[in-house]
Amino acid sequence: MLRKETHKNTNSELMERNLIAKNTKIIGEILSKGDFRIDGELEGNLKTDGRVIIGASGNVKGVVSATNADVEGRFSGDLKVDETLSLKATADISGDVIVGRLSVEPGATFNASCSMKSSVKEIKLSNDKKQLSKTTA
Repeated sequence: MLRKETHKNTNSELMERNLIAKNTKIIGEILSKGDFRIDGELEGNLKTDGRVIIGASGNVKGVVSATNADVEGRFSGDLKVDETLSLKATADISGDVIVGRLSVEPGATFNASCSMKSSVKEIKLSNDKKQLSKTTA
């Protein structure tokens, strides 16, 4: 079951929430601006500007790109999370992962190559500030 709900938030923008329910399998490509919860199966690509939640019964194989992600179920493939990826104790991840920040609960399985992009930017910004303060002093 694919369901779409819309709610108004405080900025009067529409917040979309999409759901792939348990016992549902989707094969293909999904593009969305809103949040996505997967309790069923997805084989393919998912790109969203919102949060992706893979529930405990969820299983994703493919390429996922999102702003934030919470994983309780299984994921295999390429995962790009611009901000924070949170892995719950029941999560099982394999593949290539690029994140801004990573949070892993004890018990999670994480068999992936991982690159953290935001920490490189923060270090570079910190070094640039130090150099700037040395030149102005």
